[in-house]
Amino acid sequence: MATQNGHLRIASVNVNGIRAAYKRGMAQWLAARDVDILCLQEVRAPDAIVHEFLGEDWHILHAEAEAKGRAGAAIATRKDRLQPTATRVGIGEDYFATSGRWVEADYLVKNGDGAAKTLTVVSAYVHSGEVDTPKQVDKYRFLDTMATRLPAMAAASDYALVVGDLNVGHTTLDIKNWKGNVKRAGFLPEERAYFDRFFGEEIGYMDVARQLAGEVEGPYTWWSWRGAAFDNNTGWRIDYHMANPALAGAAVSAVVDRAETWDTRFSDHAPLVVDYRLSPAN
Repeated sequence: MATQNGHLRIASVNVNGIRAAYKRGMAQWLAARDVDILCLQEVRAPDAIVHEFLGEDWHILHAEAEAKGRAGAAIATRKDRLQPTATRVGIGEDYFATSGRWVEADYLVKNGDGAAKTLTVVSAYVHSGEVDTPKQVDKYRFLDTMATRLPAMAAASDYALVVGDLNVGHTTLDIKNWKGNVKRAGFLPEERAYFDRFFGEEIGYMDVARQLAGEVEGPYTWWSWRGAAFDNNTGWRIDYHMANPALAGAAVSAVVDRAETWDTRFSDHAPLVVDYRLSPAN
């Protein structure tokens, strides 16, 4: 298991509907990947369906969206490895209480020195948005709420981590065709400014995958189903592990599990899998 080598493996993936993902082979990916904490977004299914697919070996925290067939966020933890000490649903603003976009779980973990620490993990699904529509207004409101919640998390836990489909490419390295998308939701200057704050001195989180990959194009995590976007690697990097500096310093590796071919994908997003130099303390 992943925890036996002193590493905690945390994976995040927008499944684009868990029923469709399982039909396309998600179970095979999960069985082979040895994940300790699995964070899902755009689950788009009732709670009972999520439990049916993942099975009894997982502790599941799932926020089902009030709007049927939309959104949905979950955190699943292998029961034999790690148990949450507390769970919370929602980002803390009533406006988003039933949106199915934010769940939190706390865990007791040990660092390399054997000291017990608190790890808070969030599975987040930020609105995709649409320029000059109420959808974009909601997106900015959610990002505003994140800007408040992130420092509070970092203050309350030793290790703070927000993973998920955040639906913004932060820099020109994060979108293959960035010049054609500067006026499109997902790469608007106003959206990217939020991530300047998240990853800047004001809020102080770190972009784990970028930290480990360096200043390279991608690695992308989303490709349109349409055309040859996947085959040409015309993608977007919009799925993140955002960690406070203490946790980012424990990150060992970050891998995007890009499918070998277009027809073997189980979602239009690829999982982002990160190993941290931590182990369960409970």
